[in-house]
Amino acid sequence: MSRRERVVEVMRAGQAALIEGFETADGEGRFIEHRWDRPGGGGGSARVLEGGRVFERAGVNLSVVHGDVVPDSLARQHPTAAGKPFFATGVSMVLHAVNPYVPAFHANFRYFETGTEDDPEALWWFGGGADLTPSYPFAEDAVAFHRTLEGLCSRHPEVADYATWKATCDRYFTVRHRGEMRGVGGIFFDEMSPPEGGDFDAELALVEDGLGSLLPSYLPIVERREGLPYGERERAWQLYRRGRYVEFNLVYDRGTLFGLQTQGNIEAILMSMPPLARWAFDHRPEPGSPEEAALAYFQPRDWAGAEAQALEPGHATTKGR
Repeated sequence: MSRRERVVEVMRAGQAALIEGFETADGEGRFIEHRWDRPGGGGGSARVLEGGRVFERAGVNLSVVHGDVVPDSLARQHPTAAGKPFFATGVSMVLHAVNPYVPAFHANFRYFETGTEDDPEALWWFGGGADLTPSYPFAEDAVAFHRTLEGLCSRHPEVADYATWKATCDRYFTVRHRGEMRGVGGIFFDEMSPPEGGDFDAELALVEDGLGSLLPSYLPIVERREGLPYGERERAWQLYRRGRYVEFNLVYDRGTLFGLQTQGNIEAILMSMPPLARWAFDHRPEPGSPEEAALAYFQPRDWAGAEAQALEPGHATTKGR
């Protein structure tokens, strides 16, 4: 079995397991499949759940695409790949919950290869990560999420580096024109090893384990928060924070840019968008409010380490309710 075939097998299995897990967590909603073909080669399967009991929108997308020429965005990163054919596959997911206390969740694992399969000078690399985007952060949720990801990295010390990947995630998922992270981070890596060559078996093993770590990192948080009462105020704040999410995806997200440059399916590319979002001119939360307290959490913090140990259980947004 070729490298490409092995990766696609892992990605397909990961998509199936994630869909089963999210449907079970929702209890009512079901994923609808939208298959698509890419002009120039390949295609994918976008699976989307909308209007569920827990998830207002959830998408788990699998893409397997190839083309004659590496897209411009990748050619600028890897000049030696310019003009060569390419192959790319990956699983990406975004979940937006009904309850404002349940965080949004994003993750993806992807594989790129340039040249032909029998090209001894072919470049290949894995990328990916996961991040949590709460509207109302809870310290224990952020700590548990990061420690699950830290555990993933510790199981693969030959290829993973939690501290570096966490710092990369903090930088990448920053809405720079707002001066704030879109959430509480996670891990993110563009290239697990230099594209000129790494340990393929070890890297694929991390990706497979990473896909398997996504449900344990997120669903316990969903279970803790989905039943919390909320009203119009919390819903309005959730929609404002979703606006930040949209700003990041449309201005900075490389995956969105890659999908558009490679003529990917528009619906699959934009499935990450929340079904509803909100903007208001110069909106500022009320001083001393739970919403103002939430903003302090959208900055880099050592969630898995000593700093997290000093935090009180819960979050300031739970006080005074």
